[in-house]
Amino acid sequence: MLGLQYFSFEELWSPWFFFFMTALVILYFYLAGPWKEKHAPNEPRVTVLQKTLFVSGMALYYLANGGPLELLGHMMFTFHMVNMSLSYLIVPPMLLLGIPGYLWRYVFARPFWAKYRSLMNPIFTLVVFNMLFSVYHVPVVHDYVMTHFTIHRIYYLVLLVTSFMMWFQITCPVPEWNRLTDVRKMAYIFANGMLLTPACALIIFASHTMYATYNDPEVWAKAMGYCVSGDPSVLLSSFNGPAFFNLMGQTEDQQLGGIVMKLVQEVMYGAILAYVFFHWYKKEHADSDDELPDSGALS
Repeated sequence: MLGLQYFSFEELWSPWFFFFMTALVILYFYLAGPWKEKHAPNEPRVTVLQKTLFVSGMALYYLANGGPLELLGHMMFTFHMVNMSLSYLIVPPMLLLGIPGYLWRYVFARPFWAKYRSLMNPIFTLVVFNMLFSVYHVPVVHDYVMTHFTIHRIYYLVLLVTSFMMWFQITCPVPEWNRLTDVRKMAYIFANGMLLTPACALIIFASHTMYATYNDPEVWAKAMGYCVSGDPSVLLSSFNGPAFFNLMGQTEDQQLGGIVMKLVQEVMYGAILAYVFFHWYKKEHADSDDELPDSGALS
């Protein structure tokens, strides 16, 4: 129904990217098992929850950037926004929580990284990620990135790195590197939601299609050239552009994409906010209980 039957197995599943992601998962289990026993035997064992988070995060990232969802993201704006949500709002905190602290220390505690420490300033990471994410959804920027392969790869890589930098402030896997108190984390999460709202609103409330990638057949065919083999112009002789695959009007598809992004953002940030709040509440009450004198002291 979505038109995936017109594409080959290789175009749908990107086998080389699958092998790369699988290799990273194998490396993770080696570092969490044999390598840890040899180099960090006194560190806590990697939990089942951490392993589940890591593998799930890698699977979601693969689907969004190498699996069928990537191809669908070139045909419908809604799926494109699903992929953006998975790649930058859901996967990074899953991987941060899944990778044990001793690996972060092993890599980033080296003196080499000291000169880049200022880049992890919470305000800087907050502004840079949200600025790059919002600018990307300006129509002229989006269409340029989607139709220039090298720029596309570089921009997506920078977005991924800055999303990790932003999420690191909230889900810091190394306690001694935590720069924000729980109260400041709640403010930080709220600020993230506010900064993403204008981009979502621009897309949701637009009364016309803004992205040539999804409404101009020539531009669409050029963007699709990065997902399918052969001459992308052949797509135009077989299909009448992205409208052939779209299940709804192009304007409605665009608006739904904005709604999807906003809903995912609200659910994700809301869940993290609730977790941080209850963690803070529990810690505050534990501290209060510790300060109370015991009954023997009062008698």
